[in-house]
Amino acid sequence: MVTIRPERDAGRATSLSTTWVVTDSRKRQGGLSLEHVGFFNPIARRSEPKLKLDLPRIDYWVSKGAQQSDRVRTLVAS
Repeated sequence: MVTIRPERDAGRATSLSTTWVVTDSRKRQGGLSLEHVGFFNPIARRSEPKLKLDLPRIDYWVSKGAQQSDRVRTLVAS
């Protein structure tokens, strides 16, 4: 099954930013992903975007049967 879920960014251990990826649900988190569809940075500075989504690609993957995690579903709806 394919799923859309957030993945922690590599870098600082205290970083809260996440990249949203489309991945096979049987693979471990941080493994190879099929596609990056956005990012979320809750502590972004004023000039930096806090949330960036590729909604057409998310809709495409959902139409192909991908499941969204709860967090992704909440942020896509807002």
